[in-house]
Amino acid sequence: MLDTFNQHGFAMDLVEKTPTPFYYYDMDVLRSTIDEIKRCTAGFPFKVHYALKANGNPHIINEIMHHGLGADLVSGGELKAAIEAGFPTQDMNFSGVGKTDWEIRFGLSYDIGCFNVESVPELDVINQLAQEMGKTANIAFRVNPDIDAHTHKYITTGTADNKFGINIEVLESVINHALELPNIHLRGLHFHIGSQITIMQPFVMLCDTINGLLDHYDKRGIHFEIINVGGGLGIDYSTPDTHPLPDFESYFNTFKNHLKLRDNQELHFELGRSIVGECGTLITRVTFVKESRNKKFVILDAGMTDLIRPALYEAHHEIQNLTSRESTQAVYDIVGPVCESSDVFAHDRSLPVTHRGDLIAIRSAGAYGESMASRYNMRALPHSVFHTGN
Repeated sequence: MLDTFNQHGFAMDLVEKTPTPFYYYDMDVLRSTIDEIKRCTAGFPFKVHYALKANGNPHIINEIMHHGLGADLVSGGELKAAIEAGFPTQDMNFSGVGKTDWEIRFGLSYDIGCFNVESVPELDVINQLAQEMGKTANIAFRVNPDIDAHTHKYITTGTADNKFGINIEVLESVINHALELPNIHLRGLHFHIGSQITIMQPFVMLCDTINGLLDHYDKRGIHFEIINVGGGLGIDYSTPDTHPLPDFESYFNTFKNHLKLRDNQELHFELGRSIVGECGTLITRVTFVKESRNKKFVILDAGMTDLIRPALYEAHHEIQNLTSRESTQAVYDIVGPVCESSDVFAHDRSLPVTHRGDLIAIRSAGAYGESMASRYNMRALPHSVFHTGN
């Protein structure tokens, strides 16, 4: 029997029979997203790595691996998941400011493609552990270019005040040190200026910075095999039905037009949100509708334990009532059941008049939704379902 789809493209037969709250993944959207990435990067020396921190669901990871993307990792657990999924180890990048010894040894044991190194102490530890294991560690230096991407302060990563990367003014001495270490192979330079960036100017500024560095190191006879510009491309949280795919064309064209790659040099990307953000939706059910003196509340069975972004970042998600038959609208605060005042998905949001039992979709939740879920209040973790088309 064919699925019955609602106006927003949800397979309602699947939605209505699944206990809430749960994550609904539209695998057709995910495949279309990856196909668009491949179209926009075809014919260029570009390699896209998927940032597992955005969504570590094994079904999602396996799907992405089968499309030929690499893996961007920030923990030993993610490294293990990528290995189990079958990502080629030479296509793995390991980022993060606080890699532990066991994580470094784990990466070295699999000869991963690159450690993105963020400090001199980290560099020295990697060299020491590689020496003990009889290995040579492939590394790139994460450079802090001091570029403000104008996103939320919690997801800005490229300014001088952030904990990430090596300040550009000391990069020369750090590179000199690396070239003297016997168990280090310096492959490239790595950058990441922030997340949910929807204008291209910060990426243009990044290209200008990289071009200057490449000119400088050309004069020294130092060639980098890879330049890694991280990720950061944003998605449309407000109108996901209108824009289910990010603007990959403008994003990749920015680097095609502004970054002056050298011969035999690859450009690496580490995209997460823009790959999986729009394919995922948190489906939840209305437990109660409550009225106070000044407010109407829609109380859901999902909370900040299932999707923390609104509580953590005051992030906006489009919220849709999938089952209301009402023709009139009302204004509600849409909240969860967790015993925290910050457990709010939206303030003063207009919905069709909503009743107990209605199914609610919180859209664009494929990235940093399920992956950041917790068991606070001893709540169960949300489960997931996958719609794969007919």
